Amino acid sequence: MSITALFDQLWNQYTEQNPQALSVYQLLTTQGELVLNDHIAFRTFNLAKISIDVLAKPFLDLGYVEAGQYTFEEKKLKAIHYIHPKQTHLPRVFISMLLVEQFSPFLQSTVKEWVQRIPSELLGSQSLLSSGNSGFQPSFQTYTQLLQESEYAAWLYINGFRANHFTVSINAITQFHDIHQLNHFLKQNGFKLNASGGEVKGSPEQLLEQSSTLADSLQMQFDDGLHTVTGCYYEFAKRYTDASGQLYDGFIARSADKIFESTHAR
Repeated sequence: MSITALFDQLWNQYTEQNPQALSVYQLLTTQGELVLNDHIAFRTFNLAKISIDVLAKPFLDLGYVEAGQYTFEEKKLKAIHYIHPKQTHLPRVFISMLLVEQFSPFLQSTVKEWVQRIPSELLGSQSLLSSGNSGFQPSFQTYTQLLQESEYAAWLYINGFRANHFTVSINAITQFHDIHQLNHFLKQNGFKLNASGGEVKGSPEQLLEQSSTLADSLQMQFDDGLHTVTGCYYEFAKRYTDASGQLYDGFIARSADKIFESTHAR
């Protein structure tokens, strides 16, 4: 599958589960905007079968290279972002993983059992990126217990592998050069934004400003019936040039830490 086809597949899965993102996209395009994707993000656990390296392989095979590493001590996460050095119009790819060994025996055993259910043919393939939870029906009791330790783990347990978010590049938007203006426009149209750490994370001085919607709520089938949980969200990013005139290409760990909370259920 080509890189364009892969991103199209991921976008279709993302918007099918999270119609809010499609509504934002359509709202901007009806304003005459060209909506370009700044980056796409995935979540995983730091187990060998599904580590960052495993999720990154399909992108590396298509020409992406590693461009930055990040640590989130409070949430016990690590992340790497990737760029395509030859096709710079392609979105950045941001993959994070939960450091499972730093959590309780319950969380560790739950995650290891979950990973064992993943069909071996998916591992390292493009299909893994959109495989969801591979048909596994989650336990609501397990989900709520995971929530007490890690919102990230609980989200991944029920949502599985999919794009956690796509990101509108504000640099490509013509009507809203200022992230605050875009946020105001979105709220006027009924979209709720993640206010953790402030609606805008980062600053022009840090060369990156970010905001995001709160994740869509969706009905999911558990072992004891339907429950309302959080799905995915849509992010917005404005990048600035550094002293040499180069557009900043990385991420700010402190800002990303708050963006993660767009999916919080509590």
